[in-house]
Amino acid sequence: MSDCIFCKIAEKKIPSKIVHEDERAVAFEDVNPQAPVHVLVISKKHVVSMADLHEADASLLGHLMLTGHKVAKQKGIAEGGYRIVVNTGANGGQSVFHLHLHVLGGRAMHWPPG
Repeated sequence: MSDCIFCKIAEKKIPSKIVHEDERAVAFEDVNPQAPVHVLVISKKHVVSMADLHEADASLLGHLMLTGHKVAKQKGIAEGGYRIVVNTGANGGQSVFHLHLHVLGGRAMHWPPG
């Protein structure tokens, strides 16, 4: 999608601090971190949100989750614990309408989150 900021990051048209990349996903540092570690994991395929996924996308979603775990290990937060968050829709807190996971850690997470 030509006007999607995350598509532009995946295409390297906008610079970012990429921490992981493979054939299906890109992970990069969040520009407005909410924890000591805050990395976004995005699909290279433009999908608006969780609400737009279909059964055929199950392997993509699994890949994004596994990528989130790889990032947590790489950032040194896997052993102590971390949170993966997916905001869906405006009321769910989604502000960029390209499916993405937030990998958050480096501090204690509280419940309820918000």
